[in-house]
Amino acid sequence: MNIFSKYLYSLFCITALMACKNNSKNEVTPVATDTSTAKIIPQTDPSVAKSAGFFLDDWAPKTFSAPVYADTVKPVSNATVTINVDYSNVVAKVPKYLFGNNTNPYMSQIVTEPVLLNNIKTLSPNILRFPGGNISSVFFWDGNIPADAPANLYDSNGNTVAAEYWSGTNTAGWTLSLDNYYNTLLQTNSTGIITINYSYARYGTSAHPDQVAAHLAANWVRYDKGRTKYWEIGNESGGPWQAGWKIDLTQNKDGQPQIITGALYGKHFKVFADSMRKAAAEVNAQIKIGAQLVGTDPTNSWNAVDKTWNSGLFASAGDYADFYIVHDYFTGSDNETAATILNSPVTESKAIMDWMKTTTTQGGVPLKPIALTEWNLFATGAKQMVSYVAGIHAVEVLGELLKNQFGMASRWDLVNGWGNGDDMGMFNAGDEPDGVSKWNPRPAFYYMYYFQKYFGDRMVSSTVQTSNDVLSYASSFNSGAAGLVIVNKGSATQTVGVNIKNFAAGSRYYYYTFTGGKDNGEFSRKVYINGNGPTGAAGGPANFLTLGARSAAISGGIKISAPPSSVVFLIADGRK
Repeated sequence: MNIFSKYLYSLFCITALMACKNNSKNEVTPVATDTSTAKIIPQTDPSVAKSAGFFLDDWAPKTFSAPVYADTVKPVSNATVTINVDYSNVVAKVPKYLFGNNTNPYMSQIVTEPVLLNNIKTLSPNILRFPGGNISSVFFWDGNIPADAPANLYDSNGNTVAAEYWSGTNTAGWTLSLDNYYNTLLQTNSTGIITINYSYARYGTSAHPDQVAAHLAANWVRYDKGRTKYWEIGNESGGPWQAGWKIDLTQNKDGQPQIITGALYGKHFKVFADSMRKAAAEVNAQIKIGAQLVGTDPTNSWNAVDKTWNSGLFASAGDYADFYIVHDYFTGSDNETAATILNSPVTESKAIMDWMKTTTTQGGVPLKPIALTEWNLFATGAKQMVSYVAGIHAVEVLGELLKNQFGMASRWDLVNGWGNGDDMGMFNAGDEPDGVSKWNPRPAFYYMYYFQKYFGDRMVSSTVQTSNDVLSYASSFNSGAAGLVIVNKGSATQTVGVNIKNFAAGSRYYYYTFTGGKDNGEFSRKVYINGNGPTGAAGGPANFLTLGARSAAISGGIKISAPPSSVVFLIADGRK
């Protein structure tokens, strides 16, 4: 090579090197994976976690169909946050029962309310709990209030008050009968989970109230005839707010203590389970029966009963339960900020599962499937529960429950009461001010609907670089697409670049960006999807089912802008 040739060659190398450096500095690493030039590691499903167990028995694969879309220019700024996804690294299959919700006996007959029924169908919760909440402790499914049910019960302050029992055969328009609960399950393609009245075993005045209450529960199983697979023995029975936590010893005939204990509950649990399993066998039904656990370490609990609840239950019932039940409302009941609310799902979800593993080990029993049969946020005073922040919170809870491999979850609840905005209901019961229509969905509805639709059938691993404000939950579809939920819980806009390895990319990615409105400070009652919002004072866009996605070519890399307090639901085309 002559001197001139060497000069040209050196100039070419320097120019090429500078181009490479400039590209690496200014562009997001391309996500596209070409199977002809790179070896893709295939997915391998891990073994089913004990904490998910049989709730995955009817898992089904999901396919993705591209939505209507509008071409969108990618952000020109450099990525401030990078999300790395490994499509081959499967964390867990996605239980369909994670998207559940709670009915209650004061929300109407549902099937007589077409708007409400259609909203529930659209939400597609997959599992609906009944009768749910504290009412289950005074609920008699067959409509017969027994003669040995006392006229008075203790309230949460330890005072005797007139008992208010509920009937499962009441067909008044304001309540929900058992038969119409079954009808709702059919019409919304949902599975049921039923909470039987355990507390009757405590406050019943017969000679053997545990046996009488267990027989009543077994008769419900017979009446059910296999329609319901999942059953809970009682609701929050260790709490002073629950009927039966404290009983009148002058009326009790079988020597029970005045205040409930976990050991007593465990003893009674076996009586209930034996009766109900015998009834299920008689009607050729397969059922699973859950026992209540205290969900987090109770060492510092204000309620003395909590401190020995789990250990007492395990000592008297062993591993008699098929699954374990926990409840969690993630925040305190004071006027908490959005930042506090949105920081709670990560720490609290992990704390629950860590404690489930610890408490079962301490109790000498195996870990069983975990069902979070009530959850929501509990912050009050600024309409937090009906705001779009509750929707972001719901997204985080779903993602964290998946990461920690819960088997089932049901949010509290579908319909409640306005209470000046301290309303956990997903739909307006008709008492919300500002002209909001009855059964209008709250923001959380839209977040949970989109999560389920645009999250695949498997969670895969993802990590976030350079930000503590951004969370990511990644998934795969059996049809080959990749799904990603991106949460920006911070106060600054982030430009997010996404890298997906071991992924056979298609041509485009699609996304929907969820933001709040300008009303009510940081707790807007509105949610906007790709800039489309409600026409009224609360809720989301009426045309949310047909809204077009934003879209861009995968070639050159996936990059989006995540506004403050936003959620982005993103799907990338993939090839099988």
